[in-house]
Amino acid sequence: MIAPIMPTYIRADLAFEKGEGCWLITGSGERYLDCGAGIAVASLGHAHPQLVEALKTQAEKLWHTSNLYRVSNQERLASMLVENSFADTVFFGNSGTEATELSVKIARRYWHCKEQPERKNVITLEGAFHGRTIAMISAAGSEKLTEGFEPLAPGFVQIPRGDIDAAEAAVDENTAAFMVEPVLGEGGIVPLEDRYLKLLREICDRHGILLILDEIQCGMGRTGRLFAHEWAGIEPDIMAVAKGIGGGFPLGACLATERAAAGMTAGTHGSTFGGNPLACAVGARVVEIVSDPDFLQDIRKRAGYFRQRLEALVAGHPDIFDEVRGAGLMLGIKCRVPNSEFIQAALKQKILTIAAGDNVVRLLPPLIISQEELADAVMRMDRAASSMGT
Repeated sequence: MIAPIMPTYIRADLAFEKGEGCWLITGSGERYLDCGAGIAVASLGHAHPQLVEALKTQAEKLWHTSNLYRVSNQERLASMLVENSFADTVFFGNSGTEATELSVKIARRYWHCKEQPERKNVITLEGAFHGRTIAMISAAGSEKLTEGFEPLAPGFVQIPRGDIDAAEAAVDENTAAFMVEPVLGEGGIVPLEDRYLKLLREICDRHGILLILDEIQCGMGRTGRLFAHEWAGIEPDIMAVAKGIGGGFPLGACLATERAAAGMTAGTHGSTFGGNPLACAVGARVVEIVSDPDFLQDIRKRAGYFRQRLEALVAGHPDIFDEVRGAGLMLGIKCRVPNSEFIQAALKQKILTIAAGDNVVRLLPPLIISQEELADAVMRMDRAASSMGT
């Protein structure tokens, strides 16, 4: 008999009743150090007092009106994102998948309005992940995501990551845009080289096509800059963000330049819940905290310490681990043993980690994690690796 909850997840036999900062607590009081942050969502940890205050204050005033009317919190958050990014305009949804879907719609609408409707194709990278709708699994193209869900949506072309010649060769008269993650998340915590991102930007400029960046997982301070593409010194035309922007409250956003979004007029897109007063009240407080230069500098400092300690961990267990990869507090350890086995060993040490592609263990702790907690995390992982032996 099927369970009341559709069995689409393989869940650990754990249920948490409370969260405090970087810790999750079971009903029996067991404390787990959270180095997953709900897959990079709890960017400021659990029950952050400023986010709780923002949510409570708004909840006592107004929850929902729909987008038939102005939403003051939405206008405030949009202005904050525009002020702190390349963008001129923002659309709010509820999730990352909605943000990437809209990114593709904006790109195709752009060419429709330029009377070149044949330009529909979006070039993506092998190993990418952009969400789980039919369109976004079609964008990624991997059999793991697409099997059994055919027919797939047309209009997507996958190329090998990091191969600039392949990127150049893929552009033709039907190309609308490139869509890439500056740091591949589900694909194994793989940062794209700055040079590659710069060259992609140059290809787009030369051919007049659009560059879409998916910063759903790597954005909002995760790499030590507000947005990961800032490290490469480039700007996209369109960008999808979600996860950490709501600090745990469902919120997604699609940012765009005025040029890219020129075709998005009344009636071309919409959302019932997107940008509601509750979500935007929390999102505005998150952006206020995370965009602070001192906060970002502190992330970079602690991330450097964490990376150094992880490199020592890998060197100390060459039979278990292969390498450390990633950027900022978006790090991964490629394993020599099945990553699922290490994750289970880590659970016994009461530390939460997440699997990723290419046999990688993802480490996405809350951005507020202290140096002492990072040291504790490495100690727990060291004990987990030692317990496995080989």
